[in-house]
Amino acid sequence: MSMLSPNVTTVRTSSDGVWQGDNPLNHALPLLIVQTILVLFISRFLAFLLKPLRQPKVIAEILGGILLGPSALGRVDSFLNLVFPSWSIPILESVASIGLLFYLFLVGLELDLGSIRRSGKKAFGIAFAGISLPFLFGMGATFILRKLVQGEEKVGYSQFLVFMGVALSITAFPVLARILAELKLLTTRVGETAMAAAAFNDVAAWIMLALAVALAGGGSSGQKSPLISLWILLSGMAYVSFMFVVIRPMMNWMARQCSPEYDFVDEAYICITLAGVMLSGFMTDLIGIHAIFGAFVFGLTIPKGGVFATRLIKRIEDFVSGLLLPLYFASSGLKTNIAKIRGAEAWGLSVLVISMACAGKILGTFVVAMACMIPIRESLALGVLMNTRGLVELIVLNIGKEKKVLNDEVFAILVLMAIFTTFMTTPMVMAIYKPRQIIPPLVVRRLRRQPHLSEDELRVLACVHGPGNIPSLMKLMEFTRTGLCPPLRLHVVRLVELTSRPSSIIMVRRARKNGLPLIGRFCHGAMHDQVAVALRAYSQASRLTIHHSTAISVLSTMHEDINHVAQEKRAEMIILPFHKQWRSRGEDEEEIESVSYEWREVNRKVLESAPCTVAVLLDHGLGDEFKQCEKQEVNVEKRICVVFFGGPDDREALALVRRLANNSTVKVSIIRFMDEAGKDLVSSTSSSSPNPFKERRCIPAEPGVEEKEKEMDEAAMEEFRTYHGSTNYSAKAANNNLVEALTAIGRSQEYNLVVVGKGRFPWWMEAKLAGHEIEHDELGLIGSIFARSDKGLVSSVLVVQQQGQGQSNEAPEKNCKIIDGANEESWA
Repeated sequence: MSMLSPNVTTVRTSSDGVWQGDNPLNHALPLLIVQTILVLFISRFLAFLLKPLRQPKVIAEILGGILLGPSALGRVDSFLNLVFPSWSIPILESVASIGLLFYLFLVGLELDLGSIRRSGKKAFGIAFAGISLPFLFGMGATFILRKLVQGEEKVGYSQFLVFMGVALSITAFPVLARILAELKLLTTRVGETAMAAAAFNDVAAWIMLALAVALAGGGSSGQKSPLISLWILLSGMAYVSFMFVVIRPMMNWMARQCSPEYDFVDEAYICITLAGVMLSGFMTDLIGIHAIFGAFVFGLTIPKGGVFATRLIKRIEDFVSGLLLPLYFASSGLKTNIAKIRGAEAWGLSVLVISMACAGKILGTFVVAMACMIPIRESLALGVLMNTRGLVELIVLNIGKEKKVLNDEVFAILVLMAIFTTFMTTPMVMAIYKPRQIIPPLVVRRLRRQPHLSEDELRVLACVHGPGNIPSLMKLMEFTRTGLCPPLRLHVVRLVELTSRPSSIIMVRRARKNGLPLIGRFCHGAMHDQVAVALRAYSQASRLTIHHSTAISVLSTMHEDINHVAQEKRAEMIILPFHKQWRSRGEDEEEIESVSYEWREVNRKVLESAPCTVAVLLDHGLGDEFKQCEKQEVNVEKRICVVFFGGPDDREALALVRRLANNSTVKVSIIRFMDEAGKDLVSSTSSSSPNPFKERRCIPAEPGVEEKEKEMDEAAMEEFRTYHGSTNYSAKAANNNLVEALTAIGRSQEYNLVVVGKGRFPWWMEAKLAGHEIEHDELGLIGSIFARSDKGLVSSVLVVQQQGQGQSNEAPEKNCKIIDGANEESWA
């Protein structure tokens, strides 16, 4: 079988296969596939290893590229010749450059020039200092490197100076946003100032990069006429002007043709835009500036925050960021040879360059921040944050190497500088600045009020995943809409998972509130969000004040942000959406819409640690009913059923419905299940196991506790029937057909909403359902029965959990204050 290396001039795209004696790795496409898989595996594996250190993904991708290059695995000639032969490098770099082209388009799409203009003088001053001082330090480094590094004296001084200045003065905005979100600093004063200054820095970096490329020209020859550089700069300025004067209005018109009502974008508009990215890149390359500059400028012309921009991002960001961009880091790593840094003098130069880069950024930012009356710790943290570097830094270095301004040794030194300065950011900021280290005592709030206390406003924190949750939430809020019942204070938080995707970064840019990753209600740009538009429309129609914000966080810490807002707003109830939604598609058809499975873990953590009552909403078409009522513009009778077994959670569910029952359009029915003839069913089952239902969180069958719970159940029920005499009340014996009785309630179509407790039921009820597993922990036993899709249920379900006693019946912690509905001051 012949496995000879291919002739570079006769490389074919695909092979004939090993059965015909052909080696697939000698052909372009199979080898590119192998290279891509290898790059993705190594970068993802390194990202997994660095995750406990809270390092951004760009560190893993840069290290992965270096690991594949001549610094590590590439030192083995057999590996390099097999996987990365010299003839394949131009193909790899071409594919990587396509990915880079579209990524820089996304970067331009995320950069809102309007928000930069609104950022203020403080951010501009900090950004200017964070650019100018490192640039001056870069000039000093230029003198030293030209004298001590062999070969750099042949490079034109102005070209080398500009590249060194740009390399030392860049701040990576996307990487900075990710670090701030990880550290919960997005909307602190430090985070807000750093984001605004980094946006200024982004624009300045691209201007300086265009200048550097124009000056570099043919590279190290230095024989180019200065007039050529001048023509390149003037042509570049003319092109940017043309893009903003001619192309931007055209893109605005194109964006207006989209239909936000149907979330629809004409396929032709998407194709035109993607072709425009490549054409713009070709034009700037034709001028003499790198093609990525054209893609970036084209991204700036797209209207920000609308449906068109959102759809564009969804179409290309995963493919570009997840698949093509790692190839660029790999191609960069193949050019990085750490072995070129030889001897004490070379390593001393590396330490000097890293020190100058850090000192310039941190010192320049720190001094101006102190002059702006920012406290010393915040100023120092700001300086460290502005020292973050990433992809743009790597782009500058690669262009410098491509133009032969940077040789192998200087290139390796500057790549190490980029890695070190970015790696040090997270641990240093964590050590310097901890804004949330003072945690106030937990105050647990419950819905049930004492009989002698008057009813005041109901404070609800409702969480949504997207526009699909809004109709069902509004329908639920309609149960409280009457002048007779207590006023409702509603705060809606949209939960957005933070990723390194540009769509997350766009959301991050709007963060402006209270040290949490939140967008202030209806701020600039947020009105283009469909959730904000829907909430504002409902607010105006119902005359209900709705406070809207967006929590942007990684899923592992999302519950902390929800609980913090609930504590800050003194919410009495948190409403969480179940990760599945049932949507009707006809008389006998339905479909299930679902979000990521990881959101179940968010709900579970909120249920464990929330400072107030928590309710999980299973939407079985509640939103569809709201849309129909909205079209008919009539007040339809709303029917609520409370399924009551007893226990703290059931009493909390009853307390919630009591506060809804004042609505004249709400009809409440209570179905109470009771033990057959008072039999103690637990005694017959407890012989085989001392505590057979421990994992189900039951009320212990101790005589004193059980009697006390029964008394509390009877008191709650009597109180409800006293205040709401028109309630339909029925008692049923809990026999062996309990599951069938529950599913009959859900199938009956008599109720719009069924309200149940999550757990901590009497032991006799658990004994009846001993053979049934809890499929969804966040719903409890009864909620899981209602959530089963094979039961044909049509009623929406609200599963309520009373907070304060945790997951057991232990007493609350000493630093935990419990408020059972006492009157408090209104929301801030």
